[in-house]
Amino acid sequence: MRRPLRVLLPTVAFVLLAGSPFLELRLANADTLTLPPQAESRRGYDSLVTNFPGQDQSTITVVAYFPGGDPQAAAHTEYVNTTSAQIVQLPNVLTLGTLRNAGRVSVFSVSSSKPASSDEARDLVRAIRALADPVDGDLLVTGTTAFDLDTIDFVASHSVRAVLFVVLMTYLALFLLLRSVVLPLKAVVMNLLSISASFGAIVWIFEQGHLAQLLNFTPQSLDPAVPVILFCIVFGLSMDYEVLLLSRIQEEYQRTGDNTQAVAEGLERSGRLITAAALIMVAIFTGFALADIVIIKSVGVGMAIAVALDATLVRALIVPATMRLLGRANWWAPGFVLRRQRRLARPPDLT
Repeated sequence: MRRPLRVLLPTVAFVLLAGSPFLELRLANADTLTLPPQAESRRGYDSLVTNFPGQDQSTITVVAYFPGGDPQAAAHTEYVNTTSAQIVQLPNVLTLGTLRNAGRVSVFSVSSSKPASSDEARDLVRAIRALADPVDGDLLVTGTTAFDLDTIDFVASHSVRAVLFVVLMTYLALFLLLRSVVLPLKAVVMNLLSISASFGAIVWIFEQGHLAQLLNFTPQSLDPAVPVILFCIVFGLSMDYEVLLLSRIQEEYQRTGDNTQAVAEGLERSGRLITAAALIMVAIFTGFALADIVIIKSVGVGMAIAVALDATLVRALIVPATMRLLGRANWWAPGFVLRRQRRLARPPDLT
């Protein structure tokens, strides 16, 4: 309470630094590498790739769809031949498979020397999709790499709405609880800080490969489901701590009217309870790190780190320092909200 800036600035800087690896996040659907190195199926795959080079090549299936005509018509045949010639000229294309006609479609396979989840294979899919469609049809691309791209795009596009919904509902719930405009906004920002640090940690560990030997996994891109699951769970857990702490501080503020005393007293009274609850959850989530599957391992480690940071740096240092600096502004609310709060707090007239 005496030195809020000296506490706030370095602590926030550390949390932001811990979250900075998240800027290098790369998503990819789970594959054989999610299995532990000692698993029989994983050892078989590694042996195949090592002893028979080229087994990690990828195949992209291209479909020329003509809904209103025969794919062997002259115009359609010319389009397929032109498109095939363009695909062969693209980077990282090894071979173009035999053309097959069936119904209203023409299908051919594109072999690439790059693994299906590599950036080069993704660029190749994007380049094929950028080619011109037939006048009376569509040029469609599928395969492992295309599925990878489409899954990531789908999750990313829908996650934005999910995040906004969670944040908005959280803000409204806290506003109704605390009768303050500022505190719910601060709570959301604090939660985002905790989540950013945990996201940075899982990228640093599981994508960049730090602690790979200790945790027994192969560094790889994160599955698209991991950030979504982590956000939802960690945001909810962090908000539990926030509600517990802010409710206690609010009680003291309503009793004394002194913001500084209320923050200090609320933290003192609830600190041990928050720490004990956090220790229990960290112990439970750390057990997930013993799992063999990387997705489960990464979710558990991410939650353990998020809860540990949230209960120590965020709730014990950043939140009280911020509330000390904001002073009475913490409790600001529109006039109609305050008037309604006074009416609800007024004892009933029993005469």
